[in-house]
Amino acid sequence: MASIPTLKQVPDAPVAPVPSGTPPQAVRGRRRLPARILLLTTLVAATAVFVYPLIWLVSASFKPQSEVFDNRLIPRSPTLQNYVEIWNAAPLALWMGNTVLVTVLAAVAVTLSSSMVAWGFAYYRFRGRNALFFLVLATMMLPGAVTLIPTFLIWNALGQVGTLTPLWAGNLFGSAFYIFLLRQFFLGLPRQIFEAARTDGANDWQLFRHFALPLCKPALIVTLLFEAQAAWTDLMRPLIYLRDSDTFTVPRGLKAMVDQFGFAGNWHWELIVTASVITTLPMIVLFFVGQRHFIEGVATTGVKG
Repeated sequence: MASIPTLKQVPDAPVAPVPSGTPPQAVRGRRRLPARILLLTTLVAATAVFVYPLIWLVSASFKPQSEVFDNRLIPRSPTLQNYVEIWNAAPLALWMGNTVLVTVLAAVAVTLSSSMVAWGFAYYRFRGRNALFFLVLATMMLPGAVTLIPTFLIWNALGQVGTLTPLWAGNLFGSAFYIFLLRQFFLGLPRQIFEAARTDGANDWQLFRHFALPLCKPALIVTLLFEAQAAWTDLMRPLIYLRDSDTFTVPRGLKAMVDQFGFAGNWHWELIVTASVITTLPMIVLFFVGQRHFIEGVATTGVKG
């Protein structure tokens, strides 16, 4: 009777030989190669999904009216006539100037005001601080439509309806979201720095101006970029407050162009998409310029919070 082989007698499964002298990093790299390929493929696919609308928009801006929706990324008969006509058909330069003014004022105002309030909640210890901070956060739960009419009545009583003031002046009182964002960053700063500065004679304003603000520069840039994008693309408030085309911002002007060029069913979408390309480029440039600080601010705020 044949003996049953024991565990020690069963031969091991063949293993692919690893060349002698192969560093461990290379072996681990070979094992991770399929995962990296899958990750890269996923990123490329996701990038294509997000970038395609912009590529289509730019392509359509170089097409005549009859070819705008032919779904060709390379125009069959490219033309620059759309860019010439859009400057003659609408005061686009004036609208962009109004939008730049509103964007700069809104972004700077909300960054300074929110940083001051956030610094107060993060540094100072006083009774009822947490309850007051909770009330600030509670305002984020109110839908924007709830405050539209009361806010309009206030600006109307001040005689500011029809001007650019209501589009940015409200940011002088801060924003609950930015207050929360900046407070979390301030809480991550070493308190010993400020105590040492106070021992050396620095007052409250000097602590904030010369120490707190420079240390939270990435978070401030994130706030600036977020608010700049929100103010640049805002359509609701311009629709409510602006009356004269000389005060239109870009979104309000584009809405007027859609109404004008769509009259009697003659939709000039080639002009609409051309104006959209022109007004989108500044935001792309802004985010490219500030992307390093943007990424750093988001990362450090999330870690320190």
